[in-house]
Amino acid sequence: MTDTRCAALEILRTLVGREDADFHEGQFEAIETLVDGRRRALVVQRTGWGKSAVYFVATLLLRRQGRGPTVLVSPLLALMRDQIAAASRAGVRAVAINSTNPHEWADVQAALARDEVDVLLVSPERLNNPSFRENQLPALINRIGMLVVDEAHCISDWGHDFRPDYRRLRDLISHMPVDVPVLATTATANERVVADVAEQLGSLDTAAGGLLDQPVVTIRGPLARASLRLGVLRLPDSKTRLGWLLSHLADLPGSGIIYTLTVSAAEDTARLLRDAGHNVRAYTGQTDPAEREESEGLLKANQVKALIATSALGMGFDKPDLGFVLHLGAPSSPVAYYQQVGRAGRATENADVLLLPGPEDEAIWTYFATSSMPSEERASSVIKALSDTPLSTPALEAIVNIRRTPLELLLKVLDVDGAVQRVQGGWIATVRPWTYDAERYERIAAERIAEQQHMLDYETTDRCRMEYLQRSLDDDTATPCGRCDNCAGVWFPSDIASDAAESAASSLDRVGVPIEPRAQWPTGADRLGVPVKGRISVDERYDEGRALARLTDLGWGNTLRTLFAPNTPDAPASPALIAACVRVLADWPWAARPVAVVAMPSRSHPLLVESVARGLAEAGRLDYPGSLSLVEGGPEGEPGGNSAYRLSSVWGRFSSELDLPSGPILLVDDLVDSRWTLTVAARELRRAGANSVLPFALALRG
Repeated sequence: MTDTRCAALEILRTLVGREDADFHEGQFEAIETLVDGRRRALVVQRTGWGKSAVYFVATLLLRRQGRGPTVLVSPLLALMRDQIAAASRAGVRAVAINSTNPHEWADVQAALARDEVDVLLVSPERLNNPSFRENQLPALINRIGMLVVDEAHCISDWGHDFRPDYRRLRDLISHMPVDVPVLATTATANERVVADVAEQLGSLDTAAGGLLDQPVVTIRGPLARASLRLGVLRLPDSKTRLGWLLSHLADLPGSGIIYTLTVSAAEDTARLLRDAGHNVRAYTGQTDPAEREESEGLLKANQVKALIATSALGMGFDKPDLGFVLHLGAPSSPVAYYQQVGRAGRATENADVLLLPGPEDEAIWTYFATSSMPSEERASSVIKALSDTPLSTPALEAIVNIRRTPLELLLKVLDVDGAVQRVQGGWIATVRPWTYDAERYERIAAERIAEQQHMLDYETTDRCRMEYLQRSLDDDTATPCGRCDNCAGVWFPSDIASDAAESAASSLDRVGVPIEPRAQWPTGADRLGVPVKGRISVDERYDEGRALARLTDLGWGNTLRTLFAPNTPDAPASPALIAACVRVLADWPWAARPVAVVAMPSRSHPLLVESVARGLAEAGRLDYPGSLSLVEGGPEGEPGGNSAYRLSSVWGRFSSELDLPSGPILLVDDLVDSRWTLTVAARELRRAGANSVLPFALALRG
């Protein structure tokens, strides 16, 4: 046994707390590559194999040789927390710089200066923070002992998570000295991703320290998870899926995770289960960070039955005894699915994994896939709007017709491409030539479509499900698992208790979502010819309104998504839809009952809107003066865009020539997105004499 292996084994046993612990196949090979060879390595191993042990053991060995701290690029706050806890058990001094602990940054920097930090955890986004990039990063590169890129599939265009900041790591790696070891780790990578990540790890700027004379070492193991029992249960709709969950959640082993595809689905499911007496919590990207951390702790301590989560609870979450992972709706690729189900059964002999796909899955996949890809038109407009004078994101938003979230994503993409740069005070354009890489984005889009089909094939295959997932990840060791529903027979019940079906149906039939009034005119509206700024006058606003449901809801959202699908013809509302709208009004705690109903002049759904308006007027015995009028053809352009542009497109495009009775007016619309249409229409009604306006819409987007 070499000196390195002896020392490494001692550290490993401290890390896991067992005197008889030994390395898994490939672990010491990776450590030796980094510590003795000072080389670059890519480790592709199943979840639970022990990738973190590799970089923690290697870190301590390198530190004993006098090397600087390891920089660990980690994608999620939950993962960082787990990594810091694991590091402390191994005697590794680990600290993080992220968005939740700015009050600790000065202490972290002081500890780094005193060489009292073994591992510094940072997010990929932090690498492009101007202050960090200019003040801390150069010093770190000069004394870095090792770079670790966790969840390295995100580096690749072919990874399942489109995260442009990860692409910036290639530039960081290229500027590091040749003798600084680099480790990339992932559990979810097919051959295409492996080749792409290895190529980027091997990149090197010759001016920064020479050429790599050895290829990147790739250590890849079998991805089979013997503890997992996979199954697929196809049910016709959300009602039956939730009914099944109500009937059988208590039967699932231990505690686990129930994944949904949208935030509203997670929140609705959690509410339904809590109302039925189950101890569960919702966990999404919109959940308060402190509440998320608390929920993680409760799940780890088995104090909740399940977290009902979106993909916000994903990469790296570590609960070795997680008993089950269930999906209400399928992820868009086998790669993403394998990554999420890999949370279960890491330190247990058995864990149940069940997929309950939904008919709405493909529509949701399409929405998320298209929203993350930048278009050439948008990219060019952003570059054109920037100069060498820094412009903040809100200021830029007022110039280009792009909403804040997609604008921020697009700026990151352009930053990585070198066309723009983030500096103190905002964004500037660079002098580097830039062309839109249409071929690249078309290639990624085509691959995503292929991955979606692979996921559909997984749902219907009669082959071993674990073998199917392994082969989707190009694991040539795949053989039938003998445990899944196709290998060993269906292991899960399919019955649904009658009371559970009724509870699910009742929950999904719940109606009424608040529509909050706009309080502030958007920055930059005056530059677009709209003569307003600052706060919206209270006597020109609408009161809090109601929508029947969100488009992303599990219940009425399904009906509304069909109703507003591009190829659905306009038609009057069904009696069931009218009845549901009436229930919204019945539950509405308004200060004063409306006296009349006014319809919005919808260009896309005039029959639908008028039928709802008349139906509500008849049910409530209210006046129906008619519809607002369109001015000069109505709103310009298509829905979407940022607030300033949306306001500009509807400003002055509605008028009220109606004879309005005295009292609150119920204003009926079809689909609410930015709320500027309602804001402008309500302003016209208020100026025409309405003492208050109560907006009602069939659907609220998002």
